[in-house]
Amino acid sequence: MDNRIIDQQLDQLRDKILLLGGATEAAVHRAMQALVERDSELAQKVLEEDKIIDQMELEIDRMSIEILALQQPAAHDLRFVISVAKITPILERIADHAGSIADSAIVLNNEPQLKNYVDFPIMAQTAAEMLRAALDAFTSEDSQASRDIIRRDKEIDEAYKRVFNELLEMMIDNPSATTGAAHLIFIAKHLERIGDYVKDICELNVYLTEAAFIKHKKLA
Repeated sequence: MDNRIIDQQLDQLRDKILLLGGATEAAVHRAMQALVERDSELAQKVLEEDKIIDQMELEIDRMSIEILALQQPAAHDLRFVISVAKITPILERIADHAGSIADSAIVLNNEPQLKNYVDFPIMAQTAAEMLRAALDAFTSEDSQASRDIIRRDKEIDEAYKRVFNELLEMMIDNPSATTGAAHLIFIAKHLERIGDYVKDICELNVYLTEAAFIKHKKLA
């Protein structure tokens, strides 16, 4: 095995997954902006650009398979390729959640605004910050940072519970608001799921760095 060749390929793979991560983070930001600013045109752009993210996922899959088949990496390099192969579909699913938020935004933008959207941008900002930090931790192979990011998911979970209860009360008090409130609950759930997916990325970061599996284990 030519170490120079595999090093170049691994660097290319790292660059591509970081580009995918950046595109995914941007999709989350734009979807939330489309909701808060009631910008259906921007929401439609999020949906259209999802095809680009899908194509990026396929390209990374192809590269990962080629490296595994032709270079037969071992030890750390093998864990890196496996981690990339697992993180890539996670990022694609996060982008799908952004697309679902954009879909709901288009519906809600055609209706009177039910409530102030303060909690939603906070949840989205937290999720986006976690995603960016998780990708940075992946690049620097910082397992401690990954553990710290996992703990932040509680912030999103607490915000979700608060939004869910508030919207449920709204639906009980004002049945005519049920459809709009249901869409907002779905958006909150999408953001909560994004936080869960970032946790999955961080768990893979720990696997890459320490060759340790922490999934389903409580952090101290």
